[in-house]
Amino acid sequence: MDETMTTAYLERIGAARPAVAGAGALRDLQRRHLRTVPFENLSIHLGEEIELSEKALVEKVVTRHRGGFCYELNGAFAALLRALGFGVRLLAARVFDSGDETRPGIPFDHLALRVEPVDGSGPWLADVGFGAFSDGPVLLDSREEQRDTAGVFLLREGPHGDLDVFKNGTPQYRLETRPRELADFEGGCWYNRTSPSSHFTQGLVCSRTTADGRITLSGRTLKRTVGEKHSEEELPHEAAVLQAYRRHFGIVLDREPVLARTGGT
Repeated sequence: MDETMTTAYLERIGAARPAVAGAGALRDLQRRHLRTVPFENLSIHLGEEIELSEKALVEKVVTRHRGGFCYELNGAFAALLRALGFGVRLLAARVFDSGDETRPGIPFDHLALRVEPVDGSGPWLADVGFGAFSDGPVLLDSREEQRDTAGVFLLREGPHGDLDVFKNGTPQYRLETRPRELADFEGGCWYNRTSPSSHFTQGLVCSRTTADGRITLSGRTLKRTVGEKHSEEELPHEAAVLQAYRRHFGIVLDREPVLARTGGT
């Protein structure tokens, strides 16, 4: 990523260029990314292609002012971190099913980041593409509970050298420790955007953290969380939906995303 795009990316998330690519800067960049770049699957339901290349991912987030799901968000964030001087490796993960916490999902179900700042701290698990996850990076080598503003995180040794990542005692995903390339995630991305078994094809979502909670637009249902309080509002028509995308997520669309029909895998 060139200097011009790096500057534009920092402006997109409202961040100053860090003087040092240290742990504090990583924490600030992750927090700002989560508050400004939404986790969303709208491309699937708008019939848009999803290209797993650094150029395409950064262009979608920065130039088109959109979000994405894990491959897109963490892929783009990795490019920004590298441009700022961080050491970054892409890691593959298998997401645990909330209905069966003993079985992880398909290989390359999720993309997360191993980040090594220049201050010698870490390595850190950074993840801006898992919806409601951690607000800040999590130490990869620690096996103690780690408290974050979003919850309590714990990493445990899993089978075959993998790491099981828990949030508030619930398994989130099984993380590989070997480095991967963006192209390795093509199959997982294809499955998640086409399979009727994928939860990304079963519903619409656009969500981001806020200063005091989270805001989510799921179809025509606008959900707000402020502390422990939750509220929902049903939007009456397409114009209201498009306005909500603009107002709450900075996404300008010319038509309302509707649930796409999917064929077999």
